[in-house]
Amino acid sequence: MEKRGINTIDDYIAQFTGETKEILNKLRELIHDCAPEATEKISYQMPTFALNGNLVHFAAFEKHIGFYPTPSGIERFQEELSPYKTAKGSVQFPINKPIPFDLIKKMVKFRVSENQRSKDN
Repeated sequence: MEKRGINTIDDYIAQFTGETKEILNKLRELIHDCAPEATEKISYQMPTFALNGNLVHFAAFEKHIGFYPTPSGIERFQEELSPYKTAKGSVQFPINKPIPFDLIKKMVKFRVSENQRSKDN
């Protein structure tokens, strides 16, 4: 059982309002567009998309949106992510600045192809 009764991405997004909620909905839609066969779940108390294993996670915080494309996703886009705070498998996109949806789209597509390759091997 997930914390605070959060069992679906709908439940997760419903906790938020305003711009944060809009960003979360747009992220969800973007991921579906890039990975239409991915399934939704809550993992680590975060919205998660799975396709041949975990694809990406995202989460909202007070001042940023956390996006988790695994360490390989961060490494692959290291240069484009340089303006943002990153860690081994995550990046923080400040809510008070434009969210780089085109970059996120590229990252999701990269993760789809990466998971497809690992499934085929």
